[in-house]
Formats: sequence, C-alpha cells, structure tokens
Amino acid sequence: MESDAETAGVPRQVLLEATRRVLDEARRAILSSGPLPEASGLEPGTLARQVAREVEGAMRISLRKVINATGVVLHTNIGRSPLPASAMCALERTCGGYCNLEYRLDDGVRGTRQEHLEPLLCALTGAGGAMVVNNNAAAVLLVLRALARGREVIVSRGQLIEIGGSFRLPDIMQESGATLVEVGTTNRTRISDYRNAIGPDTALIMKIHQSNFRIVGYSEDVSLRELVKLGKEHFIPVVEDLGSGSLVDLSPSGLTGEHTARQSLDGGADLVTFSGDKLLGGPQAGLIVGSREYVDAVGKHPLARALRVGKMTVAALEATLREYLYPEGAREAVPALRMLFEPEESVRRRARRLKRRIDRAGAANISCRVINEASRAGGGSLPTAEIPTCCLAVTHSGLSAPDLEKRLRGSDPAVLPRVKDDTVLLDLRTVSDDEVAVLAGIIASID
Repeated sequence: MESDAETAGVPRQVLLEATRRVLDEARRAILSSGPLPEASGLEPGTLARQVAREVEGAMRISLRKVINATGVVLHTNIGRSPLPASAMCALERTCGGYCNLEYRLDDGVRGTRQEHLEPLLCALTGAGGAMVVNNNAAAVLLVLRALARGREVIVSRGQLIEIGGSFRLPDIMQESGATLVEVGTTNRTRISDYRNAIGPDTALIMKIHQSNFRIVGYSEDVSLRELVKLGKEHFIPVVEDLGSGSLVDLSPSGLTGEHTARQSLDGGADLVTFSGDKLLGGPQAGLIVGSREYVDAVGKHPLARALRVGKMTVAALEATLREYLYPEGAREAVPALRMLFEPEESVRRRARRLKRRIDRAGAANISCRVINEASRAGGGSLPTAEIPTCCLAVTHSGLSAPDLEKRLRGSDPAVLPRVKDDTVLLDLRTVSDDEVAVLAGIIASID
C-alpha cells in the first residue's frame, strides 16, 4: 500500500503514537452524540492514510528556514537577526567537538567562559568590565537582583514598558526583590522628581529604553548625564537598559533615536545592558558592560550561573563582536546592519530581478509590479523609523490576498510576506540575493 511506503523506516514509537491518535479519534467519533462517521472514513485504507499524515507531521523538523519578505529586519517571531557568516563558521569550527570553553590553554588551568567575550566588549564599548547572560531580560533581572534586592530602584513612569510576550519591567523588578519607585508622569518627568524620590533605601537610578513606542508632543524626559550627576551627588549608581542596543552609529543611514553602548558609558552610566541578537546582529544574549566594580558584583551573584550562556552563544557572539573591530566592514558582514544600511536603489534592483524571473516563468495566474514602500527595524528598536524600500506587489487571479499569503506560508521554505490593501507585498530589503531564485520558483509554482 502507498501508506506502507510512506511509513517505511519510521521509528516504531512514532508510528505507534500516530496510530493511537488516529484510532482514538475514530473511537471518539463513533461514541459521540453527533452523526456517525461515514463507513468510508473507518475503512482500513482511510485510517492508514490518516496515520501516514500523522507520521509525516511528527517526522517533519519543527524549526525550519523561512524567507523573510515582511520587511521587518529584526523580526522577533522569526529569530531576529540572521548570524554573520563568520559566526556560522565559528559554530561549526568549535561546537562540533570539544573546545576550550572554560579551559586556559596557555597555562592548563580552569578559566571562565566570560574570558572569551569580556576583552572584546570592553574594547568595543570602553567599559571597565563586561559579562554575558542568556538574554537582555536576564541581564536586567541579574543586575537588579545583585545590586538592589530589598532596596529601591527609581524609574520614570514613562519608561515602565511592556514588550512582546507580555514582558513587563515592573514584573521583573518584583521578581528581582527590588522595590520599584515610580517618578514623574507618563509623558513628563523632571530631574526634581528623581531627586525627591531619593531616600536611605535607594540602591539604583535606572533609565530604560522605551522599546516599541515613543512619547511625542507635550513631553519631557531627563537626560542620562543629568541622572549621572544626581547619582554622583548621592553616591547612587545609574543603570541604563538600552534594550536593543548598538555598537555602531546608525545615523549615517538616516536612522536616529538610538545611541551606542559606548555613548551611554561615555555619558557616565555605571552599567549598561543590551541585547546581542537585535541591532548588534549576533546570537540571543544579554550584555552587561560598565564599571569593573559593579560588573564583578553582578558576576559573583549565584543567579549568574543559572543565566549563563553556552558554548554555541559564546562562539557565535565572539565571532560577531570581532566583526565590529572593523566598523566599516561590519556594515557588510553583519546581516542586520547590511539590511538597515542598504540603499533603496539596491533593494529596487533586487525587486526587479525577482519580477523578471517570475515573468519568465510564465505563471499565467500571477501579476506583479514593483512599488515603493517602507521597512521597519523591528526588535523594539527605532520604533518610529520608516526605512525606504521596494516591494514586489503580487496578486493571483484565482486567490485572495489572504489565501495567497497562506499558500506562501505553507511552501518549503516558508515565505512570510505582508498583506496590504488586498495585495501580497514581498519586501526585498529582508530577502537576500541568494533567496531571489528560490522565491521566484515558489511564486511561479502557485497554480
């Protein structure tokens, strides 16, 4: 039988579980109070085909490649930043076997995994010390737990953010054991608000990146330098959470509103936390840089071990950080930066190339045209920035835009576009040159 061929070589446990699920569903249908299933639905051949479909689903690898045609460069749901080629090589070179993760080859004694990353982070940011944990939420949690447990942390109300996945800063504060002291109002906070909130239990003053939103209009905020001056007057450290964070100035590309970790430290912040997999363009990680004294205090906390990174993160992050030793080269070598900095005309040429390939394929049901649009940075960075881009607007004579989007999403590899005005848009800013031919073939094959 065809289904026998489809299940040949399948692990016994997978086949057994699939068979049980199909038979259990058939029994429920028979015993339900609803109409009985048709006899054809209970024939052995029909049940066998259902088992084969279950097996196919169970054996399919869950984490798969997708083509990002959304135009969101740091798309949280699809893995944020693609890794640089050097990071991929580092993973293959060091993680396929053993490596000196916590072993010093020069003197043959035990080391720490932070030693591979700290010198690079200090060189790139000007920090006195640095450490890495598994994501930025963990970095914030660890800093608060180590430096402010049982004491107070002053934060502006306008910075008490909630980001994707219902992550709320006040919840992290509560879990850390620190007491949140809110100052100011949602749209206006003054230095006097911070000064009036300082008391004997104040452990930290914290400034937080507003992530996915900006407050505009009738608003007022306090600069980092003002907070640092106040902190020094009262011997209170100032921590800045950059959220996405960056190691290079993005303003040459017209992207403003983000400052670098070095700028934060130059502004006097005692500690700065930011992500490794957003604007930095590396693997998921939380980076803590700043004063040697405070980094050491954070690193010695017992929770640091629970939040530490593994060898794959160390390998990929080290390779990514090394790209930044040559800032101009990093704009090309780090995919996230390359996409953010790529000129609109270059994106347009790629869109035209995709259109020509689809047109040559002779897909009668497909119509497409190149249009001007706007891309987004994503990942909680540059929330108001619109990056000029070019999209291929695709329509299908027999499918609505939602149906066409569903077909693209179900392809292999999956294609994730966006839908606007009942038209599927493929944003070529986030589609690589290597993906154009594959994407054209997928679109042309939709009947």
